[in-house]
Amino acid sequence: MPSDSLKPRKSPRQARSTVTVAAIFEATFQVLLSEGIARLTTTRVAQRAGVSVGTMYQYFPHKQALLYAVLDQYLGDVVIAIEAACEQYEGASLREMSDGLCRAYLDAKLRHLPGSRALYVVAAELDTADLVADVVRRTDQAITRVLMTASDAVFGDVETVTFALRSMLVGTVQAVLEKDGSPESLAILRAQLPVMSRAYLLEASRSRPNARGEPAV
Repeated sequence: MPSDSLKPRKSPRQARSTVTVAAIFEATFQVLLSEGIARLTTTRVAQRAGVSVGTMYQYFPHKQALLYAVLDQYLGDVVIAIEAACEQYEGASLREMSDGLCRAYLDAKLRHLPGSRALYVVAAELDTADLVADVVRRTDQAITRVLMTASDAVFGDVETVTFALRSMLVGTVQAVLEKDGSPESLAILRAQLPVMSRAYLLEASRSRPNARGEPAV
């Protein structure tokens, strides 16, 4: 849970409020890109979002609370995408499972480009230990659960495999986005990350025998 100083004053409950907060979050991305985190203020964000400063303060008492909320929603969207992919590929082959998970993760991470690149800077500026811990917990639970259902492979230590796979996905994408978010680099990332993931999982797994007792892979 965030500290009291980072909690929003209130959460949107009606459709109009939800639209207002969405506009504020989008404006935050825009100001981060055009001004940088040092020059981002709630006043600038309110002006860009087309809302009053008073409306802004109804939700976010200060800059840090706003940035924390934006990061919270962004990471939450990524986790939801991973959980949905893991549910979708339960019982699939290891190859299908790996490729589907990579696609879901990349789509979620790249959906808000170029603004999402700025969130790495935001994360470094805030106390996000509890937020990150919850994201890691949910992600690892989803990945572990789906790996255990692979139709053609089993894992001797699925928790270790989950840790390594998640670390590879997160670290590789972060390295590319932080240093080079060019279309060429992103195209390479989309092509090669599934290959890396698939190769690791196949190496870390043991093939599951088919009905005739023969290895399925």
